[in-house]
Amino acid sequence: MPVLEPNPPNGQKKLLIVFGTMIGITVVIAVIASLASP
Repeated sequence: MPVLEPNPPNGQKKLLIVFGTMIGITVVIAVIASLASP
């Protein structure tokens, strides 16, 4: 895999946003689950 550039082209930027969103949602769900568990 190529090293992430500071200013990636549009496709890579979109991919990073999608990955970041997925990871963010996973973290939010994990936090909610840990708070909801007794």
